[in-house]
Amino acid sequence: MSTHDEYPQGHIQTASASSQLATWHAERGNKSFLRACIPSWSHNPVYASEETTKNPFKLLAMVGPMGWLYFFSGWFAWTCDGYDFFAVSLTVDKLGKQFGVDTKKITTAITLTLLFRSVGALIFGVLADRFGRKWVLVCNLLLIAVFELGSGFCNTYQEFLAVRALFGIAMGGIWGQAAATALENVPVAARGICSGILQQGYSAGYLIAAVINLGVVDKEGGTWRELYFIGAGFSVAAAIVRACIPESRQYILAREESRAAGQNTSQKSKMFMKEVVSMLKTNWVRAIWAICMMTGFNFFSHGSQDLYPKYLQTTKGLSSALSSKATIIANCGAIAGGSIAGYVSQYTGRRLAIIICVLYTACWIPLWTLPNNFGGLAAGGFFVQSGVQGAWGIVPIYLGEVSPPAFRASFAGLAYQLGNAASSAAAQIEADAGSRLRIIVRGKEVADYGKIQSILIGAVMAWMLICVFFGPEADGSHFESAAVATQSGSGKAATADLVHIERKAQEDIHDHEHRDIESKA
Repeated sequence: MSTHDEYPQGHIQTASASSQLATWHAERGNKSFLRACIPSWSHNPVYASEETTKNPFKLLAMVGPMGWLYFFSGWFAWTCDGYDFFAVSLTVDKLGKQFGVDTKKITTAITLTLLFRSVGALIFGVLADRFGRKWVLVCNLLLIAVFELGSGFCNTYQEFLAVRALFGIAMGGIWGQAAATALENVPVAARGICSGILQQGYSAGYLIAAVINLGVVDKEGGTWRELYFIGAGFSVAAAIVRACIPESRQYILAREESRAAGQNTSQKSKMFMKEVVSMLKTNWVRAIWAICMMTGFNFFSHGSQDLYPKYLQTTKGLSSALSSKATIIANCGAIAGGSIAGYVSQYTGRRLAIIICVLYTACWIPLWTLPNNFGGLAAGGFFVQSGVQGAWGIVPIYLGEVSPPAFRASFAGLAYQLGNAASSAAAQIEADAGSRLRIIVRGKEVADYGKIQSILIGAVMAWMLICVFFGPEADGSHFESAAVATQSGSGKAATADLVHIERKAQEDIHDHEHRDIESKA
């Protein structure tokens, strides 16, 4: 019998809001709902019989060779996603000159990409939960490569918009699959730090794109097209890596059980659809919350990143080369912040760690916008992105833990990308409002992108604090032990059961031993 048939089914949820909120906080105990919403400073996830330590190097050493291969494949896929998306942000001015349009029109390409990502999250997320992680992700990455290559061959503004919209559909499927593949094969105690490292693959992609933009595109004879062609090559490489690694263990076990039970493809598909409907009925409150939270998170990142190079060049007067260098430094801060925050969340709890990161980011907004020299702006970018991406570093494991266990790729990925769709106009809002807010810099009137970015991020941070405070909690969930989406009852499974799986197993053993002692007595 596989592990996903063995975990306790103590909390079968119904469609009522009260039933769903009853398991909202896995460690709620006898607390009222509002009291359980207050994050505890003394949070200490229970891993029962699992080895655990606060030494980050020992945590990473817990991950076996195969676990690292799964993790790397997910990280690489997400890094390609970051590279391909931010290629547009880094080439806004060059694209404008190529197609003869202004900044606001080029940011429409960013908006379209973000809008259509939710379509891809639904399509590829459902396919991944139904058929497994491996080949769906491989096909997804190859489509990314095709559309990134196509972006580099566009000769008109209309062509570019069309290709980036299609690119958004392909891009939307990556995150949910990458996060599920990487984290479900990592020990529970190491998932916090691994979540931070995984999520910063996006910043690593941005950093790599900025380095290539600086070293290739900005050099004499370089063109913006080269940045996109190189990105297509990275995506093909990521697809090859994933193709060489086996399917996730839980899908292999589920497949073997289906064969043993004589279940054919049609029966599995019918069961899958039945469980999808069941999951939606019993998790609609969680779905609404997740979309609201991810809307805030996506405004948080896109509002501070998408127009950042343009802000440095237009409002602060930095050259394209200095702008790329400042972007590289900011993404170094993002990678450091995300990794550290993910690690810390393992001991403070996910929600408290996010709240700390948001408040930390607020402290650095003045340094982000007030300086006029490269050193000050680069430092501001480093610290702001260490906070922004610090909060983001917790998202993969947090969403993975609180998502309906059998639908982590589709539920988490779709919530993420619907939040992206809601925040898709972030760059356009900043471009339009910034052009109306004018500032005098070195005797010249320019658009004040810094002020509108600060206002937008400030409002977003307040929204995020509310969403996270009232968010669910399932720290330490053993989601790798959950039933897969083609198995009966998987749609109603509650995350709370997976938090205590090891503890309950130990309690059963102790109870059995105690009964043996009493019977002998």
